[in-house]
Amino acid sequence: MEAKTLFDKIWDAHVVKQVEGGPNVLYIDRHFIHEVTSPVAFLGLKTRGLKVFRPDQTTATPDHNVPTIDQNLSIKDELSRNQVEMLKKNCEESGITHYGLGSDGHGVVHIIGPEMGLTQPGMTIVCGDSHTSTHGAFGAIAFGIGTSEVEMVLASQCIMQPKPKKMRITVNGTLGKGVTAKDIALYIISQITTSGGTGHFIEYAGPAITSLSMEGRMTLCNLSIESGARGGMIAPDETTINYVKGRKFAPQGEAWDKAVAYWETLISDEGAQFDTEYTFDAADIEPMITYGTNPGMGLGVSQTIPTGSDMEGTDKATFLKSLKYMDFNPGDAMKGKKVDFVFLGSCTNGRIEDFRAFADFVKGKQKAEDITVWLVPGSKAVESQIIAEGLDKIFEAAGMALRQPGCSACLAMNDDKIPEGKYAVSTSNRNFEGRQGPGARTLLASPLTAAAAAVTGVIADPRDFL
Repeated sequence: MEAKTLFDKIWDAHVVKQVEGGPNVLYIDRHFIHEVTSPVAFLGLKTRGLKVFRPDQTTATPDHNVPTIDQNLSIKDELSRNQVEMLKKNCEESGITHYGLGSDGHGVVHIIGPEMGLTQPGMTIVCGDSHTSTHGAFGAIAFGIGTSEVEMVLASQCIMQPKPKKMRITVNGTLGKGVTAKDIALYIISQITTSGGTGHFIEYAGPAITSLSMEGRMTLCNLSIESGARGGMIAPDETTINYVKGRKFAPQGEAWDKAVAYWETLISDEGAQFDTEYTFDAADIEPMITYGTNPGMGLGVSQTIPTGSDMEGTDKATFLKSLKYMDFNPGDAMKGKKVDFVFLGSCTNGRIEDFRAFADFVKGKQKAEDITVWLVPGSKAVESQIIAEGLDKIFEAAGMALRQPGCSACLAMNDDKIPEGKYAVSTSNRNFEGRQGPGARTLLASPLTAAAAAVTGVIADPRDFL
């Protein structure tokens, strides 16, 4: 038999039809929807007189537009309120499970799926959101889709997709002190660039990857698309199976045993061919920080911004434009640069493990006087766990307040916007111009590096405190 990659095994098992000279018709196991990319899709169904084909395989929650304080009150912004209300209405009419604002299951769409056990190995998963790649951490094929494709999946539970090329990124060795999954992701993107993964689906492998917790794996896979890839995935193993076991929608009894037997086959065969391969050494990775306006413009926190002397043409022009926006200079040291805001949250780093790490770091310390810290759990379940473990009391003692679940300051679609010209160390996934608000300046980092900024008021190396 031909040696197959993990990606091939799952993809091929879900192909309903191969269009001659065109894309595959791919069956979708789980469809997640939120309030931003679904209203037009539902409208399209109504216009064509169609119903949602398999509502039981669709799960909805509002996240992008929701406020992170006073969620018991009506949403002030009219557009945001309309989108959130329309999601609820569409789900009620279509029989789709909807975890609304304030409900126990509410949260960021890519956080509630895994924590409920809706995300499982071997699945195909889509959502009208680019960071759907998060779910690939479970050994699933998960990717973002556009609004017209959301409509297609609602109508047929299938999608038409060309099969991507395959890439394997192996990270050998052991991660150093203070180095997290977020740092691995930012390091990889800095090395292969934001277009290095274009046209590919990435499989992450190697001892530095398998040593990660499930939450760390989700962070890494979440950022796959920032290298231009279609998605990222990690082969399921004992860590994966232990995480899924016992969750609300996980298989039970005999069905569990059967599922695990299948999941254990989901590994790239020896000799399986990848179109592109990269290998990195964990020893070369330190806590990372971005200095520019795309996630590939990152470096170790102890390093200096490149001078650009080896660049020319459009590359150099883009580099200089980015530094102008950030008000940084070629050759600047990153350590010691002033910070105004710190944001812990998003589908990248809004899980309980991220809040535990942040709390451990700030325990017994005080927030820097002139810095604003937003601590936003990724779901009601994470919020409840933070309170149950007393992490909120640690934050309170450090002069920081816990907010309510939502996408928050990851993107400027809700009230949590960074003011123009201000610097935010953010645990989110994108640092584009205006991403966190018009004129906002974003520096992507891990929860540990964000915590170091929160207590010092400047960009700092978390290893100096560990």
